[in-house]
Amino acid sequence: MSEYRVTDPYTGQVVKEFPTATDGEVRAAIERAHAAFEPWRSTPMAERAAILGRAADAFASRSRELAEIIRTEMGKPLAQGVAEAEFSSEIIHYYADNAERFLADEVLEVRTGVDARIRKSAQGVILGIMPWNFPYYQVARFAFPNLMLGNTVLLKHAPQCPWSATVIAEILEEAGLPAGAYENIFATNDQIGEIVIPDPRVRGVSLTGSERAGAAVAEIAGRHLKKVVLELGGSDPFVVLSTDDMDAVVEAAVETRMENSGQSCNASKRFIVVDELYDEFSTKLAEAVTALEVGGPEDEDALVGPLSSQAAADRLREQTASALAEGAQVLAGELGESGDTRVRPALLGGVTDDMEAYREELFGPVGTVYRAKDVDDAVRIANDTPFGLGSRLWCTDPELALAVADRLDAGMVSINGAGSEDYDMPFGGTKRSGFGRELGPHGMEEFMNKKLIVG
Repeated sequence: MSEYRVTDPYTGQVVKEFPTATDGEVRAAIERAHAAFEPWRSTPMAERAAILGRAADAFASRSRELAEIIRTEMGKPLAQGVAEAEFSSEIIHYYADNAERFLADEVLEVRTGVDARIRKSAQGVILGIMPWNFPYYQVARFAFPNLMLGNTVLLKHAPQCPWSATVIAEILEEAGLPAGAYENIFATNDQIGEIVIPDPRVRGVSLTGSERAGAAVAEIAGRHLKKVVLELGGSDPFVVLSTDDMDAVVEAAVETRMENSGQSCNASKRFIVVDELYDEFSTKLAEAVTALEVGGPEDEDALVGPLSSQAAADRLREQTASALAEGAQVLAGELGESGDTRVRPALLGGVTDDMEAYREELFGPVGTVYRAKDVDDAVRIANDTPFGLGSRLWCTDPELALAVADRLDAGMVSINGAGSEDYDMPFGGTKRSGFGRELGPHGMEEFMNKKLIVG
């Protein structure tokens, strides 16, 4: 049985299966991407933009169809799938519309007075290794800025998302992208490590996924002197120091923890609340979590659906069972030791720094609440994690909020509900959450040759 197959998490049934690539097919895909590079980078920017613009329009016009595919692949409620496809369209349009400005020469002021400039150009074939939790969005933010820059792309999607991977490739072909500029490969991990990354024609690797996968890819890439961009796990803090509207804070906490069934790297997973607000916050959040239900395939607007696979559900249940055995308490929800892919939303308290759950990422609809003595203690708890992706901060004192934001060891900080994730703002983390940035102008620069020209 191929590892590239669609297993509906709502039913557990295998719906589609796609053949895994042979070594020869993988090598042929590299050759096609390499052969396509020079013609593609030489294509006028306006023509590249027109092709990608047509692809963007297809993501928007076919959003419901695309959403139905990923609902079957990884269980995403339909409304969230539609929103993901439409947001992907906006990302693609953003790069198509702004590439000329982003790629303009940067003129330098140098002491000798000569003309010195940075010429921004493509480098070659770039490999993308993409995850299952946002099958379209993750591809959009990696592949399309690179295509607009003039790089060509090899795309290895998650084995449980071959259907959406195939449709993305079809959309690009129908939009007029030249053959070879985007190659979808159903490769194995061994093929990626032994064939693709070592190939000198592959100039860089971008991976979104687990710490283990990121470390393995970075090790292989390092041996071959390839640049990597890694967007890995997160255990983002949600820090509450003060508020004039606790209900709004709790509503935001529920949304950021439970959207996509809690399966987002940058979801808030740890709620850290100063002592004087802890009881009110934890009580209201527990009530809100208790009221949540896991939606079925017919519940288009559900906030929480099944987890992406039985393995994901089993892993989360193992983690929460371990936390309870070590002394954590259930503040809301029901945590069973076995079951299908539907994991009920839950909230844990009493997690201490000697428990595994304190430093693990809980990838699903389970959050943890911590009581902080004061601002300094809240910052200490927030930073006491191997991860450093994003964070959310609630504080009515603007000066204090900026000071605390500066102390949070993370790649992104959102203050009082301000959105920190959009197509024109850089996304990325620090520590074991990885390195490099996607989205915004920075998302076009990671695999760019910034060539100095002096004349």
